[in-house]
Amino acid sequence: MVVKEMSLRNRLSKSSENPEEKEDGGSPTKEPRDSPSDGRVDIQQLIAKKRQLTVEAEELKPFFMKEVGAHFDDFVTNLIEKSASLDNGGCALTTFSVLEGEKNHRAKDLRAPPEHGKIFVIRQSLLDELFEVDHIRTIYHMFIALLIIFILSTLVVDYIDEGRLVLEFSIISYAFGKFPIVIWTWWAMFLSTLIFPYLLFQQWARSYSKSSYPVIYSSFYCLLFMVFQIGVLCFGPTYAILAYALPPASRIIIILEQIRLVMKAHSFVRENVPRVLQSAKEKSSTVPIPTVNQYLYFLFAPTLIYRDSYPRTPTIRWGYVAMQFAQVFGCLFYVYYIFERLCIPLFRNIKQEPFSARVLVLCVFNSILPGALILFLIFFAFLHCWHNAFAEMLRFGDRMFYKDWWNSTSYSNYYRTWNVVVHDWLYYYAYKDFLWLFTKRFKSAAMLAVFAVSAVVHEYALALCLSFFYPVLFVLFMFFGMAFNFIVNDSRKWPIWNVMMWTSLFAGNGVILCFYSQEWYARQHCPLKDPTFLDYIRPRSWTCRYVF
Repeated sequence: MVVKEMSLRNRLSKSSENPEEKEDGGSPTKEPRDSPSDGRVDIQQLIAKKRQLTVEAEELKPFFMKEVGAHFDDFVTNLIEKSASLDNGGCALTTFSVLEGEKNHRAKDLRAPPEHGKIFVIRQSLLDELFEVDHIRTIYHMFIALLIIFILSTLVVDYIDEGRLVLEFSIISYAFGKFPIVIWTWWAMFLSTLIFPYLLFQQWARSYSKSSYPVIYSSFYCLLFMVFQIGVLCFGPTYAILAYALPPASRIIIILEQIRLVMKAHSFVRENVPRVLQSAKEKSSTVPIPTVNQYLYFLFAPTLIYRDSYPRTPTIRWGYVAMQFAQVFGCLFYVYYIFERLCIPLFRNIKQEPFSARVLVLCVFNSILPGALILFLIFFAFLHCWHNAFAEMLRFGDRMFYKDWWNSTSYSNYYRTWNVVVHDWLYYYAYKDFLWLFTKRFKSAAMLAVFAVSAVVHEYALALCLSFFYPVLFVLFMFFGMAFNFIVNDSRKWPIWNVMMWTSLFAGNGVILCFYSQEWYARQHCPLKDPTFLDYIRPRSWTCRYVF
């Protein structure tokens, strides 16, 4: 590739230096045979040379674009690392780099201060930058056009079947039913997270240095914090979901907020406890306790890593905020039309046939297209629009909520780039803490533990949302996803691996949509009068047979 590029550059150089040189080696000052005697330039000759230069420039363009793409990310990363190095006196630190030189990795009072962990800088989301390119924005327009086709298809079919336009949106009305209960539950979760963790930490921090038994004192407050996390934030919302029999969308709102607040409270305590320990060790007269405003800002900020302050943008673009929320609602209706036109007709009648391998395979392949569309819409609505809307309202500067996961050639890179917000939390508080507790010799065990935690949380959210336990996602995530993470690793750089990643991603989403939809409809049409606990975990789609 390099040889070819150099040859192209040499030809361009020769062409520019000797524009009148003939192929037979004549003098460059010698006038061509077909040139006019009065010194005027032949138009046909200029056009031919222009075409030659255009062809050679087009041949150089792919090499140039590839080099720019390959070095741009490295340049930005190195720039951030150098700035961090300057801030730390020439030595770039991470949250646990202080411990690397210590023989005893259990030296719990030597944690690095939080500002040496994740570095926040002002930067746009990747899609905002890409949408400035006409070619990328056209793909966005294609998805809008496809939504228009779905809307027209639904309206025409309803008009033919019913003789009128049906604009009831019954699926959305059902999915978001009992919404006032969702609001009250959210307020209870939010206020309890705002009050209890902050007061517990404040009381512990102020009295820690004065305590005669700091280990027992800290253990007591740690126990109280765990009781709050498990008893209040975990069991409280779960009880509300089950007691009021909330529909799926209302459930998923509470579940996601429950998980988010648990992670936020943990990050707040985890980042501030080392500072108090360091202050007590140095016998400082001041105790580093964040203000209520700092904690309140963090609870709304689109990040799970606590800092006392973040880079801020100078103004709020309210038009941009309105556009992001409008796109969120647009994606919601997009998902509605996907279910209305692609999913419900498929799964409503699928159990009229006996369960067989043929039925299962057809179901999976018919679910790949809607599953892929739903994947894109969830990513765009939640990770891009929702996060950017709150970031803009809070003037939160660091908008890197995801990276270019679509270019991944390995699952390890995909897991790092799909959801940067959650990945940062898992990396600093699950993976790195595991290595700090059990030394760096257990990196594979630490990775396995992170996969297990993530798989359990994902399956918990789906099981509680759908009211049944069907561990399809857990199996795909814990076994196939973990295997692909080790097998299809970062050493795979060929484009074919990106194709393989997309193929497996589409197939996996088809499997998830097919299996869970089958189980949902089986439980709707084959209910049990007095279900036991085993009935909630035993797949009913394998035995249910119903006809209309």
